[in-house]
Amino acid sequence: MDENNSLEEKTRKGGWKSAIFIIFVEVAERFAYYGVAGNLFMYLTKVLGQSTAAAAKNVNIWQGVSAIFPVVGGFLADSYVGRYKMVVISSIIYLLGLILLTLAVSTVPPGLRHTVFFAALYVLAIGVGGHKPCVQTFAADQFNDTLPEEKVAKSSFFNWWYVGIVFGAVGAVLAVIYVEDYVGWSFGFGMLAAAMAVALVVFLVGSRTYRRHVPVGSPFTRVAQVVVAAVRKRRLPEREVRGICNECEGRNMEEPLGPTKQFRFLDKATFMDDTDASSDRKRNPWRLCSVNQVEEVKLVIQLIPIWVCCLMFAVVMAQLSTYFTKQSSTMNRYITKTYQIPPASFQVFTGLTTLASVLLYERALVPLARRFTNHPTGITMLQRIGIGLIFSILTMAVAACVESKRVHIARQNRLLDMPKAVVPMAVWWMIPQYMLYGVSDVFAIVGLQELFYDQMPAEMRSIGAAAYLSVTGVGSFMSSGLISIVQGVGKRTGQAWLGDNINRANLAYFYWLLAALSAVNFCGYIYIARRVVYKKIGG
Repeated sequence: MDENNSLEEKTRKGGWKSAIFIIFVEVAERFAYYGVAGNLFMYLTKVLGQSTAAAAKNVNIWQGVSAIFPVVGGFLADSYVGRYKMVVISSIIYLLGLILLTLAVSTVPPGLRHTVFFAALYVLAIGVGGHKPCVQTFAADQFNDTLPEEKVAKSSFFNWWYVGIVFGAVGAVLAVIYVEDYVGWSFGFGMLAAAMAVALVVFLVGSRTYRRHVPVGSPFTRVAQVVVAAVRKRRLPEREVRGICNECEGRNMEEPLGPTKQFRFLDKATFMDDTDASSDRKRNPWRLCSVNQVEEVKLVIQLIPIWVCCLMFAVVMAQLSTYFTKQSSTMNRYITKTYQIPPASFQVFTGLTTLASVLLYERALVPLARRFTNHPTGITMLQRIGIGLIFSILTMAVAACVESKRVHIARQNRLLDMPKAVVPMAVWWMIPQYMLYGVSDVFAIVGLQELFYDQMPAEMRSIGAAAYLSVTGVGSFMSSGLISIVQGVGKRTGQAWLGDNINRANLAYFYWLLAALSAVNFCGYIYIARRVVYKKIGG
């Protein structure tokens, strides 16, 4: 239920004038996150002295935890705290984590540096957990679907929101990583803390313009009520049904959901038996649920298989900040006789490709697709995700080919057993794989963002944002697990798969394995996506 009760107040608050403040804090958060995550692999290997595989696992685990925590943050925001307060609280925690990180690499004694550094990382992860599921949802809440002009504005909001995210990430990759590598880690992390502090102030300045939604209690209770009611009436014969519960609930009548034919076993939760019909008391929600409540649960259930089918995409994503960076560190990165580009900075090509692709998507692809599909957004959300999955397969195939070429050149120059030597191959060969991933990002990630916002019940949208984010978290854990499995199989066969010597690590085979798994996963996605029923508003 909206805190602003009058139509006049709804019109006065919210819209782009409010969303801009929120977008600014998200740009700063992504700037801070990628300033840490983008170069974390190099810090772990060069400064803390970890092995390649150990550093890759630690990066994957931290990124995984950072993407799983939003499930908790989203639940607390939707159920008890509210999105506005959660953004403020988590931003403060985020800022404290960045300050602690700066201290860990500067003033903390070497004997304690490892412990304090990782403690700071996971304080940062807690901040991400509260920030990420709420800030995007809170920004989208500023557009009222009951006002035609704002509904149109929201249709392109997610594209421009992602542009802001990419601006933050590109800024970090270009500026912060250079500072970390060539000026100092403490100065680089200090820049991130300063940016987050400024963003928090800007967010608070816009407080009076925001539309806010009050927390409505645990949405999982409503899900459980439908399941329990359906199970209790699973054997209720049709002749004993006394009616259907079409009760109007005050929580979300801006979007009353119409009945659908999927998961029909849950419809029994809406059936009234003799006990329900004869009761003069308020209905028992654990015996009888409204059609609207049941349809909300159906929306949640049908998104679960889509979530599963996007995990391999996240495994591919995990390679950007780990093995892609390791690859580039062994190649010729000089652009002048004295200056070479930091290995992690090549992620900027993903960001720049994403920016260009969003503009092309918004200005060219959508209008062109509309002519053939008559769909308001050109293609559906599920089609958009599917295209992203295809590009992720191509990303790994191209990466495998480039790695095979790199190893071939290393063999020709007798450098296979010299892992620290620079292979005489220009690092620009890696740009296609970064660019392909940038294109896949525009389709898959933005599609997931929109799907898990649009198709979730209104009171569960923070949890929906957390669900799409948890895809990247679980994918990071899966990447770490795959590395361990591949290493274990390699030891049994006497081959040093994914070892410290990348020239003999068979990394190309690992990339081909990811491409193959992604292709199989895409087939499963097509099967499931064809059976998804989009949200049906009204009867």
